[in-house]
Amino acid sequence: QVQLVESGGGSVQAGGSLRLSCTASGSTFSRYTLGWFRQAPGKEREFVAAASWNGNRTYYADSVKGQFTISRDNAKNTVYLQMNSLKPEDSAVYYCAARGPYRGYSASTREYDSWGQGTQVTVSP
Repeated sequence: QVQLVESGGGSVQAGGSLRLSCTASGSTFSRYTLGWFRQAPGKEREFVAAASWNGNRTYYADSVKGQFTISRDNAKNTVYLQMNSLKPEDSAVYYCAARGPYRGYSASTREYDSWGQGTQVTVSP
């Protein structure tokens, strides 16, 4: 397992942008598929985006396609989530998660082994 720490959350007005970062401990970061999930009050945690451990493939929930971009820098043990054109409905606690080693993409929370503590994103109208 890896330990994950998110940062970059905050408050922004609708239409604004934020970039979340998630830094992992350990030297095997490149072997893990990394995912971003979010959870709004009273709702289940939902998949947002993922970056596979091989081939630099990326996956997105339909609700954020064209709006969010996930990327990873294996040299820095960090995965990013660039969020543009934010809407109030994007407000949630955002979690970084790792799946692996050598396991591919999944949108299910049950398939991820390690989780960060979460970072709050609040988008005001």
